[in-house]
Amino acid sequence: MPVHKILIVDDSKTELHHLSSVLGKHGYAVRTAENGEEAMRRLAEEKPDLILMDVVMPGQNGFQLTRAITRDPRFADVPVIMCTSKNQETDKVWGMRQGARDYIVKPAATDELLGKIRAFD
Repeated sequence: MPVHKILIVDDSKTELHHLSSVLGKHGYAVRTAENGEEAMRRLAEEKPDLILMDVVMPGQNGFQLTRAITRDPRFADVPVIMCTSKNQETDKVWGMRQGARDYIVKPAATDELLGKIRAFD
């Protein structure tokens, strides 16, 4: 299934703006959420083709949210790419164990980010 709609979950308005701008310029329809609660509302409103997930957020963190989304039958088929400043191998392993399908460390190079997204087309 081609990726057209992407949900970005990140508590940083700067990061949301940057990623939205980059992905928008490459033809993706982007929606954003600043926390887990807002992300779940966005998912209920419109199912995305892919989710870019930050880890460090207030309230529910990205690991917890990824686990909840990937274990929900309504959204289990939506790939999650962790997009975070947490760059330890243990973080990557833990993210993948929570259900993430890929992992990228911020600041993400545009080519690397687009390559990871296109891998799900």
